[in-house]
Amino acid sequence: MRGLKSTLALLVVLVGLGAYIFFVLAKKPDTTATKQEKLFPALEASKIDDVKVKSESGDVTTLKKENGTWKIVSPIQVNAADSDATSLANALGDIEIVRVVEDNATDLKPYGLDSPRIDVEYKSSEAKTAGHLLIGAKAAAGGNLYARREDQKRVVLIAQYHESSLNKSTFDLRDKTIMKVDHDKVDGIDVNVGGKAFELAKAGTDWKMTKPVAARADFSAADGLIGRVQSAQMKKIVSSAPSPADLKTYGFDKPQAVVNLHLGSAQATLEVGGKADDTTTYVRDKSRPEIYTVDNSSADDFKKPAEDYRKKELFDFRAFNATRVELTKGGQTTVFERVKAKDDKSPDTWHRVSPNPGDPDRSKVESLLAGLADIRATSFVDSTAKTGLQTPALVVDAKFDDGKKQEKVTFGKNGADAYGSRPDDPGAGKIEAEKLDEAIKALDELSK
Repeated sequence: MRGLKSTLALLVVLVGLGAYIFFVLAKKPDTTATKQEKLFPALEASKIDDVKVKSESGDVTTLKKENGTWKIVSPIQVNAADSDATSLANALGDIEIVRVVEDNATDLKPYGLDSPRIDVEYKSSEAKTAGHLLIGAKAAAGGNLYARREDQKRVVLIAQYHESSLNKSTFDLRDKTIMKVDHDKVDGIDVNVGGKAFELAKAGTDWKMTKPVAARADFSAADGLIGRVQSAQMKKIVSSAPSPADLKTYGFDKPQAVVNLHLGSAQATLEVGGKADDTTTYVRDKSRPEIYTVDNSSADDFKKPAEDYRKKELFDFRAFNATRVELTKGGQTTVFERVKAKDDKSPDTWHRVSPNPGDPDRSKVESLLAGLADIRATSFVDSTAKTGLQTPALVVDAKFDDGKKQEKVTFGKNGADAYGSRPDDPGAGKIEAEKLDEAIKALDELSK
């Protein structure tokens, strides 16, 4: 009986404890999730259209947003780097107070706010708001920054990471693009690298090399060169008004490379001068006086030789769009034709037309064609002498795109080396001999 009473008493205590937890502790507000106060609570960063920044370097820069685009209006008038200007505006809207240090500060010197390192003013004409932020020293503990609003006496701490967005010089905030070029209007390129010149011309939607030889051009290489000119970013402005002597000092008397982009009757020219240091090179837009530096990697992109812009693929067809292929080896020609499937659920097949008609394994035919399509020139030679092309090891005549296109490639071997040539390319391209051997071996198996 005594045990039953003890159990009931314990049960009453547990029920009471549970009720206390539910009605008291569960209702207690969660103080750990309190949201921090914004320094500028009424600010909508997207509405800011006027900012004045004094950086730690002493630069004072004024930016204005016009039609959604940021521009620097003082001390120079240039386009702003939109990402940096937007980041600055967003930072102002995101600043939260980590801690209030002093509500009514009379001596700002201990906080470095008597002479602020960073001073940012903003205006928002649409929302009719304005603000002024002052940032002083870094706190000894925690690494946060002392700051205050110009219209308030209290000193607060804000997170240190905001400094990277707010402490911006005029150069930091300017658009660092060296040349503005309308990519779609470029119809020709000529390049001189160390005295060796080549030219590319737009042919419809493709590119052709016209000098030093008439050859197919690599579309991605030609198009990429335009893109690299467009995206070249200055690391530094070296001189705004260089003298002839300066130009020689910077290596522009004998440029390492000159890239001319032709836009109809207009022309845009980028010149690459000498090395500025171990990591940068001098460049200039020839239509403007300024001298800039760029990363060496960017400068090297403009110094590639003509061979880099020639098309390396010997075939344009692919296994999936080939319709008829004639392969001649040792005087015998083997012909394969694609046979369209009767329905969408079945794959196309291949028929061997000659020399002995039959239906070879579809996957083996397509493996042969894929191997041929994968053959690329690793380098080029001007002459077909000593290439073995006079007595071909293999000749491939292919039709593709439903028979609308046709191409022919001849392969030769000279010792351990192999070469391929097309009628629309001069000389020959040196290829990997192993890939030619694999194609010939696959053909031998499929010809049986």
